[in-house]
Amino acid sequence: MSRLDELIAELCPSGVKYVPLKQIAEVGTGSSDRVNAVDDGEYPFYVRSKNILRSNRYLFDEEAIIIPGEGGIGDIFHYVNGKYDLHQRAYRIHLIDPNVNTKFTYYCLSANFKKFIIMKAVNATVTSIRKPMIENFQIPLPPLPVQQEIVRILDNFTELTAELTAELTAELTARRKQYEYYRDLLLTFGDEVELIAELCPDEVPYKTLGELGYFYGGLSGKSKEDFTNGNAKFITYMNVFTNLAIDTDISDLVRIGENEKQNTVQYGDILFTGSSETPDECGMSSVLTEVSDEKFYLNSFCFGFRLKDNNLLLPDFSKYLFRSQNIRKQIKRTANGVTRFNVSKKKMEQVVIPLPPLPVQQEIVRILDNFTELTAELTAELTAELTARRKQYEYYRDKLLSFKEVTG
Repeated sequence: MSRLDELIAELCPSGVKYVPLKQIAEVGTGSSDRVNAVDDGEYPFYVRSKNILRSNRYLFDEEAIIIPGEGGIGDIFHYVNGKYDLHQRAYRIHLIDPNVNTKFTYYCLSANFKKFIIMKAVNATVTSIRKPMIENFQIPLPPLPVQQEIVRILDNFTELTAELTAELTAELTARRKQYEYYRDLLLTFGDEVELIAELCPDEVPYKTLGELGYFYGGLSGKSKEDFTNGNAKFITYMNVFTNLAIDTDISDLVRIGENEKQNTVQYGDILFTGSSETPDECGMSSVLTEVSDEKFYLNSFCFGFRLKDNNLLLPDFSKYLFRSQNIRKQIKRTANGVTRFNVSKKKMEQVVIPLPPLPVQQEIVRILDNFTELTAELTAELTAELTARRKQYEYYRDKLLSFKEVTG
């Protein structure tokens, strides 16, 4: 029998009482806004996200649990012990009962609060919560030694999980950097790469995109209703942003009239995202690498580029080329903006790309396809391991926090 089992058998063999948070804690919000955030602030500043900002002032000096009032409901919990600043739409839960452990309450909330909120909500999606919803959340109250033992077990489990997560994340990051290094090395066509020196004894020509083809826009004149009962496939912003090659196995549909004139995406077209909140994410590319009888339309927040001569670039080569560091640097310089950045198609015409012979492109594609496959396999394995460990942690956490309820 474990130490926890012994404590439960001794101190609460018949079960425990459940009480609403309002009986054992103060629940309230902060008064700060994001304008109070400073990069090198002295105190942690809790807002409505997982990210913890910094502030030069503090509103509270206490042990408490922080949850957002909007966004990430039931998924974001912060445990704090000390001075901190708090957003006006983030809640603090400060325990006032000396027989209730704050960290124990934190684990109870992280295990069951989301289920509680969804049960109380009219819809499955909860975008905001109010103080009474938090105050009415039921907390089990085993004796304090039981709470403390559960906290000790879960703290140890959390630490081990965090260490493993850090190791696996570092391995993922290292593999991705390794892949990007070899991709960029192959696509700079320098003499230092033996393969390139061998395959390209003559100098590789470079041309601007404006010399090689033209840009075209995505869908225009569409309303929200056109996307609720569509008859033709369209390529979303995220399809372009996340994929080297366009995923054509899609269910995203748009209504296209019989005689309607809209640009369609063709085999070999290079597609770009048109805007983003940061210049680093502007102009992300994806390529239609499959030949299909289906028509594909492009969403209005992206634009396409079409070569005048399809024999200049292999589509599978383009998918790597336009994500390489050298080309990405050029594309990022075409973006302008303050709070949101937009790519200038006029400036995009001046982006310079290499045009190696097709046999060279084929060999580079072969190498990078193999590397991509190996990286994807490793990523899948590591991601599965991370998921399994998190589920294991959640299983034991939920089991430890399940108590028989007694009344009276």
